Amino acid sequence: MTQYSMYNILEKKKHRQALQDDEIQFVIQEMMDDTIKDYQIAAFLMACYCQGMDDAETAALTDAMLYSGKTLSFSEKNIVDKHSTGGIGDKTSFILAPIASACGVKVPMIAGRGLGFTGGTVDKVEAIPGFNTDLTLEQFEKRLIENNIVLMGQTDEIAPADKKIYALRDVTATIDSIPLITASIMSKKLAEGANGIVLDIKVGNGAFMRDMEQASELAKSINATAKRFKKKSACLLTNMSQPLGQAVGHSLEIIECIETLKGKGPKDLTEISVELAAHMIVLAEVCESIDQARDMATQAIANGSALQEFKKLIAAQEGNDQVVENYDLLPLASEKTQVLASQDGTIHEFVTDQIGFQCTELGGGRKVKSDKIDYGVGFIFHKKLGEQVKKGEELLTIYHNKDQQDLVAKISERMSYEYVTVKKEPLEMPQTIYKVIH
Repeated sequence: MTQYSMYNILEKKKHRQALQDDEIQFVIQEMMDDTIKDYQIAAFLMACYCQGMDDAETAALTDAMLYSGKTLSFSEKNIVDKHSTGGIGDKTSFILAPIASACGVKVPMIAGRGLGFTGGTVDKVEAIPGFNTDLTLEQFEKRLIENNIVLMGQTDEIAPADKKIYALRDVTATIDSIPLITASIMSKKLAEGANGIVLDIKVGNGAFMRDMEQASELAKSINATAKRFKKKSACLLTNMSQPLGQAVGHSLEIIECIETLKGKGPKDLTEISVELAAHMIVLAEVCESIDQARDMATQAIANGSALQEFKKLIAAQEGNDQVVENYDLLPLASEKTQVLASQDGTIHEFVTDQIGFQCTELGGGRKVKSDKIDYGVGFIFHKKLGEQVKKGEELLTIYHNKDQQDLVAKISERMSYEYVTVKKEPLEMPQTIYKVIH
């Protein structure tokens, strides 16, 4: 490969000049060889974020990240994965993957940790005692074939370049870039051997895509990349203007997922999980009709087969599957504080991203790469947009530790007066799923 200068590449990108394929390959290769420093990669990410990347650059970055490690390939058509762009209380993977598996789909999940104000799938599932996400590629492949469902964190084998970049994006405010998101998602999904990909693109003030235009642009980029690799894809644009479900926080969200698999979950969480699973079932060619797939997904919850798939996943990855029946086995903070409504009215707005940041303040997220997650803290919201509330009624419950009383007092005030807005006027209940882009 031609030897380039990282300084010249940064200078070129700074002035909005398109980088050549070899230049992008050079950046990724030098990063993998530890020849360039984190601060130079951070500068590269910020330059790409601020100046953008065209379709050719996005394709080159995706390819460089994809082939930075090993790749898997399966002949079976029924290997389909799902990815979400992330949001507050977004926990659908633990519901839709068991549903899809129960319906005959093989689901390979290579998941990430938290980014910015959003929680990460790997962090959440590690709240289950003993659950092991540190698998080799050989173990990942074997368990997918044998069990239909497997979940692991990023390793040095699959898209290792993304693993490095992913961590830096989290702490350099370069998360919400369509080219960087596309390259990150697709390098992992293509490397894991999925033949179909369903993407849940969150839209709203609790998502990285704040409006429909941005979200549609990302869907177009994802679908174009899938088409380039001859993979089937579907992008669902879904509402993230309020926490999904009621729970925010790792153990609390695992409990809510299990309750949903038992048929007792919140309406919005159940609806979106079933819909995503249905699209996976169709892409896997288990059935032709989305209506039929939706019925299959709903039945998998009703007959308990999806719950059994989740239990099987936990046991296969060394976790304590008794958590399905005994929630006391999960780490939960010892203290609970109620936040009460300050007036009568209707829930009009959640400042959803700030709710995510407040969970991080409690210890439920990372401010720097080395921070450890407190699985037991979080929130349970008792009201949704458009619902009525009376003064003094519970808006939410904060789960926290004994030594966090001062912080909790501040969070309670912010929630009551800033982050959850109550008005006298009625508000129509928002839709959960906006549209599907194939």
